[in-house]
Order: sequence, then C-alpha cells, then structure tokens
Amino acid sequence: MADRRPIESWLTDMDGVLIHEGVPIPGADAFLKKLRESGRPFLVLTNNSIYTPRDLHARLRRMGLEVPVESIWTSALATAQFLDDQRPGGSAYVIGEAGLTTALHDIGYILTDHEPDYVVLGETRTYSFEAMTKAVRLIEGGARFIATNPDETGPSAEGPLPATGAVAALITKATGKQPYFAGKPNPLMMRTGLNAIGAHSETSAMIGDRMDTDVLAGMEAGMQTFLVLTGLTRPDQVEDFPYRPSRIVDSIADLVERI
Repeated sequence: MADRRPIESWLTDMDGVLIHEGVPIPGADAFLKKLRESGRPFLVLTNNSIYTPRDLHARLRRMGLEVPVESIWTSALATAQFLDDQRPGGSAYVIGEAGLTTALHDIGYILTDHEPDYVVLGETRTYSFEAMTKAVRLIEGGARFIATNPDETGPSAEGPLPATGAVAALITKATGKQPYFAGKPNPLMMRTGLNAIGAHSETSAMIGDRMDTDVLAGMEAGMQTFLVLTGLTRPDQVEDFPYRPSRIVDSIADLVERI
C-alpha cells in the first residue's frame, strides 16, 4: 500500500461493518462523524434493494448513525443506473419492493407485465410463486433477465433468509437464462457509486466484511480494500481466497484515524 495515493474518498458496506442485526458496531458512529466533518466524499453501500436511500437514512438515524441520503448507494440504484445506460426509457417487470421500484420510476421506466424489456429481480419479504411464474414466462418470451445482487441468503434475527441469488437460481433453472447481477461483487456497483460522488478509484477505499463481495468488488474496481472482522468472513477463511484485501482490521473503529 506504500505506493498508493492517499485515500480521499471512502466506500463502506453497511451490514457487518457499521451495524449488526440492527445494532451499531462500536466505532461506527465515530467513523461516520469524522467522515462528515472531514468533508471527504463517502458512500454507505448495501446489496439489499428493499429500501430507498431515504428509508435507510431514517433507519440508521434511529440507531444513532447519521448518514446523509445522498451518501447511501444501493444495488437498486446501481441496477437503475445500468438500465438507464443500456436502454433509456425502457420497461420492466419487477419483483421487489419500494427501493427497486422507486429507483426505476426515477429513471423514467415503465413497470409492466406486458412485453417488458427486462425482468428485474430484487429483494422482497414475500416472494410469490405467481410472480416467479410470470417472470419465467416473460423471460421465455424474450425479456432480458436482470437481478440486483447475487446474495443467496440475507441476515435476520432468527437466522438466514433466502435472498435474491437463491430466487434467481430458481428462475435460471426454469428458463436456462442467467441474470446479469448489478450489485456486488460486480465492480459496476463500485464504479457507478464513485461516479455519483465524483470520486476516483485510485484515491478511494472500500471497507467490507465479506471477501467474496466487498473485497472482490473493491479490488476489481481498482480501490484499496479493508476487511473488517465484525461480519461474515472469519480470519481463518481469508487464505481460502486467491486474492487478499489491502489490509485486515478488527473493526471499523480501527479506521477512524485513517480519515
């Protein structure tokens, strides 16, 4: 890391880095406070597409963490940005919630089940068999298959829940069509996020708790990467991967002085 340029902007994952099961991780408030006071551009990222940035701002504030709405970047926003670049003013059949439908409305997309350009799969609390059947038939009819993120499970207080990646696998099995995933570990999510805050990968860092999404996406986007050990990846698992983060730290608290 000695030959890297100084870090001028920060991207950080949310779950496992700033919060865990709805509770702030020690040091998260100090890290965010110092970022705000520094004036450096930063983003809090999440692969969860259920919530809008405004929703997440309010949820984090209730936990005592202050993150401006414009500093929140979701897989739903990355997906919308991708579709706006690929086919402006298109149409989509959406399986998802407000975070995804709002992002698509904001780019002028029409949400329809009549000959849509895309089937867009995101996170939802209630995946219905009827909606999945419709998605399968629309994809068979020529709609392109997009998914917000490949996470197969998501966290809850009761344990893991099936997530977008698991449902995408079901639709792929039924259609033979693989989706394009816009969220992590696709570096597209990093690059669109960096563009949104006017930052450059050479002077940016990504903080995450997962080697297979956060660190991989940050590395492929050309950023420095920090793995925190407060989430999913355990210290003994790091050597299982053919790549390494720039640095491993115990928690976000260890990075406050880096800002």
